[in-house]
Amino acid sequence: MTAIKWSARGRRNLAALVCGALAAGGLAASGVTTTLAPGAAHASSHREAPLISGQPQLDNTDVYAFVSPDRPDTTTIVANWLPFEEPGGGPNFYRFAKDARYEIHVDSDGDAQGDLLYRWTFHDQVKNGDTFLYNTGPVTSVDDPDLNITQTYDLELLKLRKQHVISHTKIADHVPVAPSNVGKASMPDYAQLRAQAVHRMEDGSSVFAGQADDPFFLDLRVFDLLYGGDLSEVGNDTLKGYNVNSIALQVPTEHLRESEGQPVVGIWSTTSRKNASGDWTQVSRLGMPLVNEVVVPVKAKDKFNASSPWNDAEFLPFVTEPELPKLIESIYKIKAPATPRDDLVSVFLTGVKDLNQPPEVKPAEALRLNTSIPPTHDPKRLGVLDGDKAGFPNGRRLTDDVIDISLQVVEGELLGQKNDLGDAVDANDLGFEKKFPYVALPTSGSRGEVAKGNGAESQLKGGASELSALTGGDNKLVVTSLVSAGAGVVLVALGLGWWRMRRRSRGIL
Repeated sequence: MTAIKWSARGRRNLAALVCGALAAGGLAASGVTTTLAPGAAHASSHREAPLISGQPQLDNTDVYAFVSPDRPDTTTIVANWLPFEEPGGGPNFYRFAKDARYEIHVDSDGDAQGDLLYRWTFHDQVKNGDTFLYNTGPVTSVDDPDLNITQTYDLELLKLRKQHVISHTKIADHVPVAPSNVGKASMPDYAQLRAQAVHRMEDGSSVFAGQADDPFFLDLRVFDLLYGGDLSEVGNDTLKGYNVNSIALQVPTEHLRESEGQPVVGIWSTTSRKNASGDWTQVSRLGMPLVNEVVVPVKAKDKFNASSPWNDAEFLPFVTEPELPKLIESIYKIKAPATPRDDLVSVFLTGVKDLNQPPEVKPAEALRLNTSIPPTHDPKRLGVLDGDKAGFPNGRRLTDDVIDISLQVVEGELLGQKNDLGDAVDANDLGFEKKFPYVALPTSGSRGEVAKGNGAESQLKGGASELSALTGGDNKLVVTSLVSAGAGVVLVALGLGWWRMRRRSRGIL
């Protein structure tokens, strides 16, 4: 093995390179570069682009839009942020950023510009800053005094015309966020907390914000040269057990669509953050799944993130000449369909004709939903490919298997090249709810096995028993004694320090 030695100059050069890269990344993220204009939009998913992957609170993971199965006169939109939340990740559990705006955009006429903008801003509250605890006792309600760290949000509705605001209304104020699911001891009935965080509005809309199980199900080993190059490890739901922060909105459909004659809406989400100058700059955007992850190459990912939907046509070559089929052909010898791929343009950019394509549509990366198609009583995971027109790519339901659908479409399913490609993960690990907000309850931080036998549980119980025997079961005495002991240690340390200083000043030491 050859040893590598670093000279002082080499270390300085490396440090300069790292500092330069960090500075460039910070400037780009705040929109202060020659290529990213302030206020530009970004697109995102599960850690798919360099800049946003370092800002998980602002990183959109997925967007879902579907006609509500139990209220078919309404449309439900779910947008998720903060990927890969480890449920036990305390004591600083998962919050929405208080210096950000979380937004859902609705295009009612197909021109790739939002006509409605729903905007959430979040506020933190800390009851007791002198404890490390997220909650200081069992929490039974969203306003429980024992819930030490809480969030609330305001919701605004902006109506736009060609990106100019024509009205701006606050439609919800100081609404509580469902907390992170710390564990059974802290939150014995989390379903109750979830229900209390659902807010009903006067116009028949409902809104929810809080933690949820990540509804996206897939085997992420697709990025290990497409499942290891031999399909030896497919079938593992990589997102199993992870949570996300969800925002869900259920709105009377008539409020979203242009008219009964034009029922198709385009939907995407964004995140905006206040930069050092006090200006709001978009740092994340997401509509259709997998576009920036799989379709857009590395060299263009951050540029794509900085673009707006009405400019998405500049990325058209990445859709019409996709890399993925060529990669599949090189590894598995499945012949790639001929290009240019106009079928992919309809699926990912314009909507499919006679299904979810609005008249005079402008190509853009947005989730397109035909709100006139009623929900299916028994949804099929392959959606439109399996004859279920209420499913993906007509909007996106929580149960739609977008990985299998996308793989089969990319390999030419719509061109007559029938295939059964998939990742062998066909459903989410947790069942979805039957009513709003539909997302599954978040995985609990206490999901692990309880210690048994001579493990930690026995040691803790044994220690507690010994202390109880010494104090006669007086727990307050235990705490007081421990605090007093701690104070005594501090006093002894201060005394020793003073004594050593005195001896040093006299030349004794």
